[in-house]
Amino acid sequence: KMACCFGSDPMKDQQTKDIEKAISRERKQMRRQVKVLLLGAGESGKSTFIKQMVIIHGKGEFTADEVRAYRQQIYQNVISAMRVLLDARVKLKLEWENEKNARHVDHFAKFTVADLLKGIDHSTFLEIASRVAELWGDRAIKQTYDARHLFQITDSCSYFFDNIGRVAQNDYHPTNKDILYCRKATRGITEHEFIIHRVPFRFIDVGGQRSQRQKWFQCFEDITSILFMVASNEYDQVILEDRRTNRVVEARSVFQTIANNKSFTNVSIILFLNKTDLLQEKILKSDIRNYFSDFTGDHRESRDVQYFLVDKFENSRKDRHRPFFYHFTTAVDTDNIRRVFEDVRESILERNLKTLMMQ
Repeated sequence: KMACCFGSDPMKDQQTKDIEKAISRERKQMRRQVKVLLLGAGESGKSTFIKQMVIIHGKGEFTADEVRAYRQQIYQNVISAMRVLLDARVKLKLEWENEKNARHVDHFAKFTVADLLKGIDHSTFLEIASRVAELWGDRAIKQTYDARHLFQITDSCSYFFDNIGRVAQNDYHPTNKDILYCRKATRGITEHEFIIHRVPFRFIDVGGQRSQRQKWFQCFEDITSILFMVASNEYDQVILEDRRTNRVVEARSVFQTIANNKSFTNVSIILFLNKTDLLQEKILKSDIRNYFSDFTGDHRESRDVQYFLVDKFENSRKDRHRPFFYHFTTAVDTDNIRRVFEDVRESILERNLKTLMMQ
């Protein structure tokens, strides 16, 4: 008689064990991974913060393809911003300092949105750059720029106008600083992973415009912390979407929804009051009391304005026992973000450890 014996296949067993080990490793890794959600209204500085993480904790520089794409985006930023200023000058009825500069206007009007999206080649930009330089030198355009809280324009355009000669060069490669100042609206959800002091961090950057916000709630699973960014210099500006709502009021109402959401009981919320550099310029020209009648303190003192804004956000939280952290930041300043993020990282890890120990 032949004995029939079905032994297990040692190869298969080993494979199963390896798969189980890999799954278990993956689970541990996922539990160790710190998931940080970046929220805030459009143009608050979320994508700039991510670029800083690449510089500080990532590969330190951008790839050749990324640099090429940023160069295109910078060309687009320059042309779009000058078009906005030319339109606004007419609405503000400001006279040209040099009448000859009127001849440049049509050259900007001919760019369609489709042209800008398709990309601007270097020879086209070179021709337009000399016009940008002449216009930026005209008092009418400078005065229009000074009244920019009345219309929608990116904060960083003056940086590129001031550097137009360099940007227009044949062999122009955007520097890290140029890339930090370059503006591109985030559409949808982008994720970025970094290993920071041997701990895996995943940052989730979500578009801040009103139309993008329904996507926020898809990202809320297993979140360790929320970094909520507010542009502190925008107390005298209105949002792009309805051109009526004050930008800080809008940011506060979004923050209120997030901070009082039951899903985030164990999530630390960190407020970044960003654009400190621009706030310091703004308070000398624009009185916050014209927009917030409850402001007390010295309206020309940046610390007074900053703490007033912090209170606005902190007071919108129903549960005062939950931890709340805030920092004053300038997202384009690498040293500032390096220092602030070191504090943030420690507080996030401390809370994360407590949460893991409770599981």
